[in-house]
Amino acid sequence: MENTPETDRAGLVDIRSVRVDPGLPAALRAERYLAQIKNPYCFLCGEAVVRLRFAEDGGDLRAHLKNYFVSCKGA
Repeated sequence: MENTPETDRAGLVDIRSVRVDPGLPAALRAERYLAQIKNPYCFLCGEAVVRLRFAEDGGDLRAHLKNYFVSCKGA
């Protein structure tokens, strides 16, 4: 992976350091999460750079996740 401003490790937040109070309303939790993570599409998880991308024709995320977890349960 090339080192671009988006993937410069020094500017990325480790998601493991993000803390959000589960007792807050959903909108406020999302606001606090975004304020801490800075870039929800590119962040660190330990030593790994995580970069999220979505295909325009990729289908419904909820359906993909449901299918994934159903397949894990059967394994």
